Amino acid sequence: MESKTESKPASLTAEQLAAVEDEEVLNKMLDSAADFEERRMIRAALRDLLKKKREKREQERGSRQQDLRQQSLSRGGTTGGAGSVGRASKNLQPPINKATGQQSPSYTPLNRTAGRPSPATSAQKCPPPAAPNTKNVKQMLLDWCRAKTEPYEGVHIQNFSSSWKDGIGFCALVHRFFPDAFEYFTLNPNKPRDNFQLAFSTAERLAGCPPLLDADDLVQMEEPDWKCVYTYIQEFYRCLVEKGLVKTKKQP
Repeated sequence: MESKTESKPASLTAEQLAAVEDEEVLNKMLDSAADFEERRMIRAALRDLLKKKREKREQERGSRQQDLRQQSLSRGGTTGGAGSVGRASKNLQPPINKATGQQSPSYTPLNRTAGRPSPATSAQKCPPPAAPNTKNVKQMLLDWCRAKTEPYEGVHIQNFSSSWKDGIGFCALVHRFFPDAFEYFTLNPNKPRDNFQLAFSTAERLAGCPPLLDADDLVQMEEPDWKCVYTYIQEFYRCLVEKGLVKTKKQP
């Protein structure tokens, strides 16, 4: 007797995934996919999409800069530069003593850096991370961060310290759940303070995650304190669970 084989549903192809131009759609497909090969293809498609958007953005920026240069040349170069320098130097001159008509010798320009706290005094104060099953929970949360940020170029989560020092990791994690909040491919890893502020403010506004970390403190550290990062990621995860954006039976 001839054996009848059940027909399997057609699987996704690279061409079908390449036609998807919505990050949120690909993210949902990645979360629901169970087949290893399909997940690999979806992650590749998501990386390609982010790359294309970044390249398009860079081309648009280059065109705008070229237009600005042409406009500047057509106006005969920059104007007002000497006047600006003159005004600035004038503001730095000592004041005139009305009684003598001479400049005051005791005048000293304002030091704008005076009074700023030193890195030692502005060290990040962090609440202690949760105690029970810390080792297992820490590894589970690290694996979760790595999985969620895997499609993002320039993000390699290996720990809770050095992997987060330029702020890009925080932005990628927040962008994964709120892709319309900002354009990830425009971020600059050489501007960590801006990246920290963007990630933390977006997480607070859209996820209700309290700003447990401070951007100014983080940029003064050679590497972020892993306990601080770990505690913040725990809180962000908890807020996502409460909003139903992460479904789990056991929270980290």
